[in-house]
Amino acid sequence: MRILITNDDGIYSPGIAALARIALRFGEVRVVAPDVEQSSMGHAVTHSRPLSYKKSPIEFDGIEAYRVNGTPADCVALGTHLWTKTDVVLSGINMGPNLGNGMWHSGTLAAAKQAVLLGIKGIALSTPVGKTEPDFAALEPFVEETLGILLKTPGLSLFNVNFPEQPRGMRWTRQSVRLYDGKIVPGTDPMGRKHYWFTVTPLEPADEGTDRWAVENGYVSVTPLRLDLTNEDALRSVQQQV
Repeated sequence: MRILITNDDGIYSPGIAALARIALRFGEVRVVAPDVEQSSMGHAVTHSRPLSYKKSPIEFDGIEAYRVNGTPADCVALGTHLWTKTDVVLSGINMGPNLGNGMWHSGTLAAAKQAVLLGIKGIALSTPVGKTEPDFAALEPFVEETLGILLKTPGLSLFNVNFPEQPRGMRWTRQSVRLYDGKIVPGTDPMGRKHYWFTVTPLEPADEGTDRWAVENGYVSVTPLRLDLTNEDALRSVQQQV
């Protein structure tokens, strides 16, 4: 099995190094990741300038690794072009969760989506981060177990996986969709110039069976996704009115 690994945190992230080591147990691995952090980049692609890649400045335990001057989606497009017959793309392990509404702007998930757009299975993996780095050694058996299940899933598929800090099991989940109160937090930089942070506060608790509920309750959340965003109920409703 040929496994291409990328992320949105950049080539220097400890999360991608941990994922590459675990993925070696399932097949041949190559790393192609952004040269700088691309968090919350979403599914942006570069079209106004050419892309280039260079050998990674850090070692990946004998794994071929390259850095790209582009987005996570760029890395998948370029990586699968350079490394033909890629079987699966793994994106992560992201330093921070990608749950619920966060899927819309996640560069981690976008890389997995780009794989599916190219006809390749895509799996995004994330975990919360606090004041210290995640304990990837503690997460390792859960990452390995989850990959063992998902890599055997037949057909073209897209999965979003989130690991809590201390997992106690796994749950198949749906995406948490809840409303937020968005707000702008003003501030001032050391030069006296104004700047602003955009943040949100959830207005509703997470429903049981959702990705956010699973992680909040200590479970690994595995959410099967699809590229088709069609609102089937709304489509049927308007068709019936015609």
